Amino acid sequence: MVSNTCYIICEDNNDYRESLVAFLEEDPELICCGAFPHAQDILNIVTTHQPDIVLMDIDMPGKNGIDALKEIKQFNPAIEVIMLTIFEDRENVFEAICSGASGYLLKNSSPETIAASIKEVMKGGAAMTPVIARKALQFFQKPSKKEGTFQLTIQEQQVLKLLVDGLSYKMIAAKMNVVMDTVRYHIKKIYDKLHVHSAPEAVAKAIRDRLI
Repeated sequence: MVSNTCYIICEDNNDYRESLVAFLEEDPELICCGAFPHAQDILNIVTTHQPDIVLMDIDMPGKNGIDALKEIKQFNPAIEVIMLTIFEDRENVFEAICSGASGYLLKNSSPETIAASIKEVMKGGAAMTPVIARKALQFFQKPSKKEGTFQLTIQEQQVLKLLVDGLSYKMIAAKMNVVMDTVRYHIKKIYDKLHVHSAPEAVAKAIRDRLI
């Protein structure tokens, strides 16, 4: 017996959201338990509706989809998230995948492809539009200088970028939704890996060596 999959969709384009839900409703295995024009209250949304999977746009008012993805994964890693977007640039793809997305589809994907992708993800697979899969492969096949030379983790890269942007430790903690001790830990690791002894040195090296 095939179990039903409960999904929610966060998409600010009303016509696209409604037409996609209307198509997916024709599949008896897929149940829409919520459709929203934003992801502003994403934790309340997933707590209330308890979806198995979330279809998530990136560019939405209030809170973007990648930030919402991160919140979902911190709250409940078992909830699957498929990014559904017009953006195919490498930075968005990489950040989404590294933040825990189980799939990344472009909005020009057919409704049939989206339905099949939901089922694939629920079986433990991954879902990617072919052009996105190629970009992801190219990214990992060609590590950047910062990865090959200094081996900074994703979190360390994020902290370093925020240092370059001029944020204080307190502001970085708030931006990343972590405690101050976590920021200090990442900064210590950055200093060790970059062989520097202060934030200004780290910022200077990041800019000089194009680490971000």
